[in-house]
Amino acid sequence: MAGAAGGALAAAVSAAGGVGMIGVPAAPAEDWIQSQASYVSELETPWGVGFMGWALEENLKPLEAFLEYGPSLVTISFGDVTRGAALAHEAGVLTAMQIGNAEDLERAMADDIDIIIARGAEGGGHGRNEVGTLPLLQLACSQHQKPVIAAGGIGTAHGIAAALAGGADAAWVGTRFLSTTEATGHANLKAAVRESGMDDTIYTRAFDIAQQLPWEPQYGGRALSNDFSRRYAADLDSLQATDELREKMKQARAEADVSLAPVYAGQAVEFVREEQSAAAVMEELRSFRRILAETAQRFA
Repeated sequence: MAGAAGGALAAAVSAAGGVGMIGVPAAPAEDWIQSQASYVSELETPWGVGFMGWALEENLKPLEAFLEYGPSLVTISFGDVTRGAALAHEAGVLTAMQIGNAEDLERAMADDIDIIIARGAEGGGHGRNEVGTLPLLQLACSQHQKPVIAAGGIGTAHGIAAALAGGADAAWVGTRFLSTTEATGHANLKAAVRESGMDDTIYTRAFDIAQQLPWEPQYGGRALSNDFSRRYAADLDSLQATDELREKMKQARAEADVSLAPVYAGQAVEFVREEQSAAAVMEELRSFRRILAETAQRFA
């Protein structure tokens, strides 16, 4: 959740009993790293930081910088995770990797990855679009060796309960926090999230092509449908990656023009209807325990 999950949100989630994550952009400035880390460096509860593997292939310095602040977890996905995972392990930090199919799972079984994140196609942002969360969770749980976190489409206590009942050791919740007061997104983006439903997302590479971003073709992104994606998502061949378009998209992101710029969100956007604090969202999600207890009693 680069661009939405900064240090303030990570700190709030961790303080409320979760493991808050800072989503790191491809090329963060040093002062940005220092600013975000300042929120979490003094926490007595676990927090983590997430990276794109292809970005770390080019530059390990952002990871090195964050490791100095003592995260409990480093997630690295989408690209070669080897060097980044080795660096995290040298610092005594647990590593995790998102998987989106059976091939990804095979890679995640290597010794340098401690935790598997089974991220289904329902999830927001970048990833594969091949397998839903539940089938992927069952596949990941079948390996019986490493902890598994379920991700993708989980936005309520019922979703967390379903993931845990299905064998996950934890649940990864992203989209539900996009409209929290601590999230870093512009007010326009938060409003667009609150006004959208599960049928209003689209998986596409159109935004990456327009911005000339080096994402590999298998990793598109799920975002809210807008004028731009409706025009090009089904007709990528007609999308010309020009410098003019890249600058236009850059300006749209700076101005939070949601008709053109991407607003990355998963199908759990259905459950975001108001701006809440991260603590309030966490309080709602904690009722998964009651749901599991009632379910166990009903089927005992």
